Amino acid sequence: MAVYTRIKRKDLEDFVAKFDIGDIVSCDAIADGIENTNYLLETTTGKYVLTLFEKRVQPDDLPFFVALMSFLERRSFPCPRPVPDRNGDVLHKLSERPAALVRFVPGAWPRDVIPDHCREAGKTLARLHLSAAEFGMTRNNDLALPDWRRLANSLGDRADSLQTGFAMWITEELVSLDAKWPQNLPTGIVHGDLFPDNVFFENGRISGVIDFYFACNDALAFDLAICLNAWCFPEPDRFDIDHGAALLAGYQAVRPLSLEERNALPILARGAAMRFLVTRVHDWFHTPEDALGTRKDPLDMVPVIEFHRAVSDSAAYGLG
Repeated sequence: MAVYTRIKRKDLEDFVAKFDIGDIVSCDAIADGIENTNYLLETTTGKYVLTLFEKRVQPDDLPFFVALMSFLERRSFPCPRPVPDRNGDVLHKLSERPAALVRFVPGAWPRDVIPDHCREAGKTLARLHLSAAEFGMTRNNDLALPDWRRLANSLGDRADSLQTGFAMWITEELVSLDAKWPQNLPTGIVHGDLFPDNVFFENGRISGVIDFYFACNDALAFDLAICLNAWCFPEPDRFDIDHGAALLAGYQAVRPLSLEERNALPILARGAAMRFLVTRVHDWFHTPEDALGTRKDPLDMVPVIEFHRAVSDSAAYGLG
């Protein structure tokens, strides 16, 4: 989450007036993250998150995202519930951006991740995969390996300004991933961005999973590989095997991995790290100067990728 678009007070008042949510008490910018513009809206009936979707999110994909959250929430999965207006509409336009309102979820994301957090994250990710199995809509992953190549090619040699030879390093890594990428793994709906700042905890349990705006159909184990990178590297150059073991044990307690998925984890984790490296490089050069939010350093992903390149099998992640 981040803030790229400011909202005029009158526009906000007109927007809120469409809903049965009471009167505005406050509306504060949320600066975490980098993708969309988000505000914490408090009214006389409670708290909500107001999201304005920026350029990376395609308007045609929004019905999928809000329908998925509604579907999961009805099945007692801990995610925000989209709020319809008096006409039953969830999707709107505000400040010349597509916009949606969801209920605020309680809790806070863990600043200091411990194995217990990882175990709960693994369980919850597996629950998501199983709960979404009957969801009737599909969405192609528009940030799959071919899209990493497209983004990298669009940048040319600009990555070299971050580190000498970085552009060629990215190109060579993408060629290697393309040659080794696994096929025919179990697929379904994935979250695609389950970093700790998208998972809220309350009293040691997960109270809410947010930011479903990368959700799509892809290999389920790829979603787990994203989590290995997001939850198990306390520093970019240090993988914590206790975190990895807890994450994988939690996941397998709900949905056991197939042998093919277990064998594919090293290359999937390597690719997941490259997916975020490439998008971070892109955002490094395309984030507006006045955006309220912090760009993430793409070079942080290099030692993560190097770790996965040295891994011979999934036991290195703590998979028993």
